[in-house]
Amino acid sequence: MAKCIRLFVLILLITSPLSLFANFDFNANCLNAYKSIFELKLGNARAYISTEKRQRPNNSIIPLLENYVDYFTVLTSESKADFDRLKGNKSVRLDQISEDDKGSPYYLYAQAEINLQWALIRGRFGEYFNAAMEVKRANGLLVENAKKFPNFHLNYKGLGLINAVLGNLPDGALKTALSTFGIKGNLQTGLDMFERLANNLPKSTYEPFYEEVVFYYAYVLTDVAHSSSAYSKTMKYTERIADTSLLKSYLQGYVCIKNSHSEEAISILSKKPDGGLYQSFPYLEYLEGVARLNKLDLNASSCFNRFLQSNKGVNFIKDANLHLAWISLLKGDKSGYSAYCAKAINNGYSYMEKDKQAKNDANGLIPNLDLLKARLLFDGGYFAKGMQILDDKKTADFANERDKIEFNYRLGRIYDDLGKDEQALAAYQNTINLGKNQKYYFAANAALQMGKVYEQKNNIAKAREAFNLAISMRNHEYESSIESQAKAGLKRIN
Repeated sequence: MAKCIRLFVLILLITSPLSLFANFDFNANCLNAYKSIFELKLGNARAYISTEKRQRPNNSIIPLLENYVDYFTVLTSESKADFDRLKGNKSVRLDQISEDDKGSPYYLYAQAEINLQWALIRGRFGEYFNAAMEVKRANGLLVENAKKFPNFHLNYKGLGLINAVLGNLPDGALKTALSTFGIKGNLQTGLDMFERLANNLPKSTYEPFYEEVVFYYAYVLTDVAHSSSAYSKTMKYTERIADTSLLKSYLQGYVCIKNSHSEEAISILSKKPDGGLYQSFPYLEYLEGVARLNKLDLNASSCFNRFLQSNKGVNFIKDANLHLAWISLLKGDKSGYSAYCAKAINNGYSYMEKDKQAKNDANGLIPNLDLLKARLLFDGGYFAKGMQILDDKKTADFANERDKIEFNYRLGRIYDDLGKDEQALAAYQNTINLGKNQKYYFAANAALQMGKVYEQKNNIAKAREAFNLAISMRNHEYESSIESQAKAGLKRIN
């Protein structure tokens, strides 16, 4: 009987990835903390971690869990003060882990995760060189761990993220910093890693890590790959996550807005779990405001105001004020428009592309009301309503050069999403003809979208020509993002 028990324990140690080594013990208490983190119940997570510290103070999963809490604290607050207060914790945690069991698959993995989490956060606050150093360390640790423990599936979560992001990173300070270390990635390799994990984890002993995989996969699909399947895959893979997860509401709401499903986004965000157990997440108010304004619901102002009142962070302040300026303009309140534009220029920071563009827009010409409505309706997925506004108009109806260019661009985008390829291509070409030498993003993005249309039609020569044209245009808005998408298009067709 004793022999059978020893054999059972040995089998359990071999087959379970959660408790392989005493000092890297992903026990029930730690799993509860981890689950709470990914529901954004950070208070509960801290309580579980505190209990674990009392019961097993030498458990080196503790510093990893604490780092997750810090990561999501900063991610949800967007607060520079939180970032500055918490970033000093990193070295202490790495020191604790480095003294532990080198024979555990968690030894290198936990160090890599902590480095990678801080790299992702630093990028939001402009600390690109330090972020690049941490990505380099994380990549090296995970590559080494994958060689030592090829069946430890969690390695491929971080490697998938690094490959995807580095494989499609736009030109800029972070890419420059990373290039000095010779680190390269491959977007498709990263996507393939995530796809395998998302499909296989629920059927394995690694199932508790499923939600984290989906969190990063949704980000890569939407913001890195700009994939046409981002919406369908995110909704598919988040379906099995509990509705008690605030992170689920965020992922679904975000991907719906980014893919023109405003009605669905409003439904999801208005029903998000609430209460004292959950981490404050003002950004969700901003997202709901965007979704509501995209259907020309001017009551969206209450969402943006709630965001600005509760937000302690540095991002999306300019963009929220620009949206409030648009609402004033749609109400016929030009003085209100000017006041909010002044706030969009003077308040907040310009770390994010959205805020940089908001400042540009606030400094620019007052938007044409019809073009503004068409823009919002298109972003919201109300293509037919957007077309109704533009259908009886022509380029000569608009007084200034910017509006002439934007009219053709908006027309092209709506035709494109209505499946009217020939009309879309004609409108995109008009946009390029009018705007290729201007600072506005319309012409470059028209070339990018033209490339995607030709790619869908399997006209590889024309697609290549359009993508290269998008890359060749310089000194315009959203340049790095458009260029990275065009380069990704060239990789696909090649």
